[in-house]
Amino acid sequence: MASISRRAFARIALVSLLALTSAQSFAQASNANGAPVSLRIGYQKSSTLITLLKTRGSLEKALAPLNVRVSWNEFTSGLPLTEALNVDAVDFSADVADTVPIFAQAAHARFVYVAQEAPSPGAQAIIVKKDSPLHTLADLKGKRIAVTKAAGSHYLLLAALNKAGLASTDVKISYLTPADGRAAFERGSVDAWITWDPYVASVDKNADVRILANGDGLASYQRYYLASSTFASAHPEVVQVVFEQLKEAGEWLRAHPDDAAKTLAPIWGLDATTIERANARRSYLVRAVAVQNYSEQQIIADAFYKNGLLPARVETNQAQLWDFTTKRAKAIGS
Repeated sequence: MASISRRAFARIALVSLLALTSAQSFAQASNANGAPVSLRIGYQKSSTLITLLKTRGSLEKALAPLNVRVSWNEFTSGLPLTEALNVDAVDFSADVADTVPIFAQAAHARFVYVAQEAPSPGAQAIIVKKDSPLHTLADLKGKRIAVTKAAGSHYLLLAALNKAGLASTDVKISYLTPADGRAAFERGSVDAWITWDPYVASVDKNADVRILANGDGLASYQRYYLASSTFASAHPEVVQVVFEQLKEAGEWLRAHPDDAAKTLAPIWGLDATTIERANARRSYLVRAVAVQNYSEQQIIADAFYKNGLLPARVETNQAQLWDFTTKRAKAIGS
């Protein structure tokens, strides 16, 4: 009896220890030595929901029980952001356009798709001057165009050219950041500027500006949130909290568009009315990535490969998707 009691006690002690260890892991998500977990977030100016979380301090508050310290790193566009993810300079990437992960996959970056925003085709546009002779997509032939490389607007350009029966070699492309693209457009160095919100909203009401086309019928423009494969595997609890916070931020923005615009105005350097107009064109509906919502990625990848902008064809269904049920990554095509 005594030996049975000792074995029973040992089992009870073991179960209690495992439960305590699991609770501490979830409550702290600490490194083995008990030090705080470092979460390095990369974002860009158009990363609206991450900017709201950063400004309001809500993400740090939600992650505090997990013993996580957040640092913020701003990038000019999505491509350098995912390059930083690839070299382990950041752990989590705020929303990037659908094109960007394809370039990351082509570079063999170790990342996982964490979440996706529902389509927002009206949130990017081809911008021309009001008196420009460009009135159809076919009129782009031979013209000088400013676009940010690998951004969603880059695919909008390819899709627009394809619809007009043109190739990228039929236009003169200048790869510029949004700020430099606007400067080139305003001084007349390019005939068209292709960009996304809030940059579109910053000029679309100007008297000398006209929208030639937006993404409707050309590019659905879904934005993705990514994480380092290593970080996600090591800290699934953190990934879960960030995902939930992003969803809540999107819901709050849609319910309080004026308050969100006022919050963002001093950060973006735009008036609240302009920001509210830009935000109205984005869905901000954050969801887990489902296969049925992912199919356009292969179409985008093939368009870039066809135009000689990728070294090899990218099989997008081989990318990694974060499974919130199993708390691990899996191939999208599996």
